[in-house]
Amino acid sequence: MATTRSSAVLVSGTANTAKLFVAALAFTGAYVGFSAYDTASSAPRPTQTVTLSARELPITSSLSPRTSQPAKAGKVSVSALPGSDTGCVKTFVARSVVVNPDPDRTVMYDWRLARWSADTHTWRTYFVDYDGFAGDERTVDWRPRISANPGWYRIELNVEGTRTVKSDRFQVSC
Repeated sequence: MATTRSSAVLVSGTANTAKLFVAALAFTGAYVGFSAYDTASSAPRPTQTVTLSARELPITSSLSPRTSQPAKAGKVSVSALPGSDTGCVKTFVARSVVVNPDPDRTVMYDWRLARWSADTHTWRTYFVDYDGFAGDERTVDWRPRISANPGWYRIELNVEGTRTVKSDRFQVSC
């Protein structure tokens, strides 16, 4: 009987060992599979190249500084600066004549680039430039740059002690 008991213990020990071996293989397979999934999901996604282009829809006359209409008091003329279209950057030239109500004093004025907000249905100041001069009158110009921000714009000239003069609106596409 001693032989039978030894055989039974040996057989049951082998069965337990086999079960532990199968369980270890299952665990190892699950670990390797999870590691491979984690590595695959953390791989960087391929990059996608996007090309931007700008297109101007003219609202005012052709605006070359040499061929634009003469500047007038009470009117702001705007034109695109030729050759300024590099990628999605556009430079504009705004011109007007400022008449100093008191030629013995310095008159201050500011240019504002305003952008139309479709959310609030108002013109919002995009950026401002300040200047001034002493004398009777002067033809003034300003060269704002719009970079990668499509929309409707206008340029406003505010002269100290007078009303604000606004250009026609123009669209920048990119």
